[in-house]
Amino acid sequence: MAKGKYKNWLTEEGLTLLNGWARDGLTDEQIAHNIGISRSTLSEWKKKYKDISDALKKGKEVVDLEVENALLQRALGYEYEEVTREQQWNEKDKKYELVITKKVKKKQAPDTTAQIFWLKNRRPDRWRDKQNVEHSGTVTNQNMDMSALSVEELKKLAKLDE
Repeated sequence: MAKGKYKNWLTEEGLTLLNGWARDGLTDEQIAHNIGISRSTLSEWKKKYKDISDALKKGKEVVDLEVENALLQRALGYEYEEVTREQQWNEKDKKYELVITKKVKKKQAPDTTAQIFWLKNRRPDRWRDKQNVEHSGTVTNQNMDMSALSVEELKKLAKLDE
């Protein structure tokens, strides 16, 4: 495919390649490099040619959804089967072959880091680090009479006599 010629990238083959690069996680800059153009030229192509823009968007959406699903699975925990294979001699075929020797069901515990990340991004109103709390009302006077305390007792309270 001739590099840098937008018409080549509007073909079925070209759009499939663009979609695949986006799905593989390449940035627009990397895709532009693969095409043989600058990132700004790719941006112009995306504005002018809906097919190019759609191919890149569709490819990126698939990866984003896969990552989102993996993050959710990690946050909730999941079960999986671990399969162990070992080489064994097959007398009949006179060769070694991989044979399943053990299957074990395992559980991956929920990941609190993934849970925190998910909640902070999906529910920032309830899960952000900084909460805005409004106080309505008054604070009563909290003055204490310490006139009866000795100097040593006052120093101890002030933690000066340690």
